[in-house]
Amino acid sequence: MGVSPAPSSGGSLDPAAAISIRGLVKRYGDFLAVDGLDLDIGQGETFALLGPNGAGKTTTVEICEGYRSRDGGEVRVLGEDPARTDRRWKSQIGIVLQSGAGESQLTVRELVRAHASYYPEPRDPDEVLELVGLTEKAGARGRMLSGGQRRRLDVALGIVGRPALLFLDEPTTGFDPEARRQFWSLIRSLRELGTTILLTTHYLDEAEALADRVAVIARGRLMEVAVPSALGGRESAPVVVTWTEDGVRRHEATATPTAFVAQLAERFAGEIPDLNVVRPSLEDTYLRMIGEAS
Repeated sequence: MGVSPAPSSGGSLDPAAAISIRGLVKRYGDFLAVDGLDLDIGQGETFALLGPNGAGKTTTVEICEGYRSRDGGEVRVLGEDPARTDRRWKSQIGIVLQSGAGESQLTVRELVRAHASYYPEPRDPDEVLELVGLTEKAGARGRMLSGGQRRRLDVALGIVGRPALLFLDEPTTGFDPEARRQFWSLIRSLRELGTTILLTTHYLDEAEALADRVAVIARGRLMEVAVPSALGGRESAPVVVTWTEDGVRRHEATATPTAFVAQLAERFAGEIPDLNVVRPSLEDTYLRMIGEAS
């Protein structure tokens, strides 16, 4: 399924975007949580919102979900102002919070079927269970599921209504590495179905693996929006080449790593001992950007 990237923010709201925000402001007393935020998220895009605690991520997402009021600016989600929506609009939105129905006495199938009844055109509950990998647990009660299975159940409840837009709040917190990779496969499957996904996460590798674009927010302001590989100038940042020579670990930062490695290869007449070539990671870049904003 192709992605229709939204244009750069600024100016008028973009009517073609899944989410379009201009000049968003939110205050809590004297604290300015969101300070004039502009943002566009395209239809069918998987978009990651990054930032430290207190940066304004959760407030921005809750305003887009229609659960929190704003003090200024314009917001359109699926073409509507989330502050003035109806049941039809809400049926197009899926929300997966950090905690869900895992403690329920109902079975997994009963929970998904009950949730499906809230929507005009839901997905078939058994198809949803297959999509999220819970078919074998359909008869198990929610409280009997593992942590990873509970998150899959949360997603099942979030997508059974066939949402055009899915909000995922820290979806893999507490997962072991295998469970995280399985969950990533699920998110990619949803993207292929055409679902627009807004993801908040503290895992930078997760954002890099899943997101078409990422945005970094700090102190309520948008610092940058880019594809993960280009955020903060990563694609043009110097590459650090490290190798071992005469028993000493050496390193060199260079803008032309291919040429530099070729020179090393000539010097060693073959394999370069312990060669490692690394560009700044997304985490390195993110931490630098957040540090500059503090």
